[in-house]
Amino acid sequence: MPHMDFLPSEDPGAAEARRLDETDPLPTLRAEFHVPTGPDGGEVAYFAGNSLGLQPRAAARLVEEELLDWARLGVEGHHRARRPWVDYHELLREPAARLVGALPHEVVAMNSLTVNLHLMMATFYRPSGDRTRILIEDSAFPSDSYAVQSQAVHHGLDPAETIVRLRPRPGEEHLRTEDVVGHLEREGHHVALVLLGGVNYLTGQLMDIPTITKAGRAAGAVVGWDLAHAAGNVPLRLHDWDVDFAAWCSYKYLNSGPGAVAGCFVHERHVRNPALPRLAGWWGNDPATRFAMEPDFVPVASADSWQLSNPPILAMAPVLASLRIFDRVGMEALRAKSRRLTGYLADRLEGIAGLEVITPSDPAWRGCQLSIRVADAKGLVRRLADEAGVIADAREPDVVRLAPTPLYSTFLDCHRAAEALRAILH
Repeated sequence: MPHMDFLPSEDPGAAEARRLDETDPLPTLRAEFHVPTGPDGGEVAYFAGNSLGLQPRAAARLVEEELLDWARLGVEGHHRARRPWVDYHELLREPAARLVGALPHEVVAMNSLTVNLHLMMATFYRPSGDRTRILIEDSAFPSDSYAVQSQAVHHGLDPAETIVRLRPRPGEEHLRTEDVVGHLEREGHHVALVLLGGVNYLTGQLMDIPTITKAGRAAGAVVGWDLAHAAGNVPLRLHDWDVDFAAWCSYKYLNSGPGAVAGCFVHERHVRNPALPRLAGWWGNDPATRFAMEPDFVPVASADSWQLSNPPILAMAPVLASLRIFDRVGMEALRAKSRRLTGYLADRLEGIAGLEVITPSDPAWRGCQLSIRVADAKGLVRRLADEAGVIADAREPDVVRLAPTPLYSTFLDCHRAAEALRAILH
């Protein structure tokens, strides 16, 4: 289906968007990414980086180099590759730590997000006596719900009694920080674990991570965060905020490819405690004794001690390509541009009949995602793609998510999306 002509050459809105792109303090890095093309052969306006980020052009070269080293060296690539495989994950440690506001030894790249959450809960969810409950948000991503329910069952507990799902006040879309803190002040003596999403996947709400963490720890609970929609989206200070643990995927805002290797944070006070129970594997053993092949586990004094297996090199290469971009640009600059782009898109959506923005209007409490409620989310997303070359995603039945990602989205993309919505919903 041909694209509808939403942007006539005399469109003053398009001209203003182009001017904003040309004068923005952080020029777009779009040229460093592969941008899909639409049916008309032109680049799409891509707003689905909160679901799957675009491929950095550097990723293919880094993967190819590992393939060449494998072909050239075989097993000796573990020590003789241009980036030796035996400690390849160390290349990701410091840029990942800078990304989430951690000390280097508090961070490790490994596994997938939900695997890491289970590994963290195996250590940090230790129900005892009256302190058994797990606190999550009612609109948590389904995988998080499944994970905490299964953890409760694993401990012989009834999920219906163990899992507490916090809901917004009637008629509201978002959890209020004071309501979360109030629950912890009243019921915290029953709470063993707080596990919330840093940015809610559905509404795009940015939670007050430091305030909630402080309240949870004051109540005697362990506080962990799912940062799937926060890492690479908003600045984080996990060490300073005293977070116990956190986990994130890297295929969304971190642009590391479908099913990419995830990340994990464990606070320094825990990584230096060898007595903590954990599910152990070979690569979590201290490197000084790892190859002695002894039967007893000796945890390395870092987040690495939660690793199970040796690093998947071909899967880590795209993560390295992406983290190099973030390290070069910096989260503060990306956050500033994100606020400009998302604010511009929010302004352009005002007054369009048939949609309601359900993401917080205050830029301080949202990332780059704007969620809109419409009558037919799936159908609208299909029409946006087919008729306008605008790629968004739907969360059925009635939410469309648009994420102007500052690494590659433009003001013109935002204008294009708003005009497409206006035309389709008129």
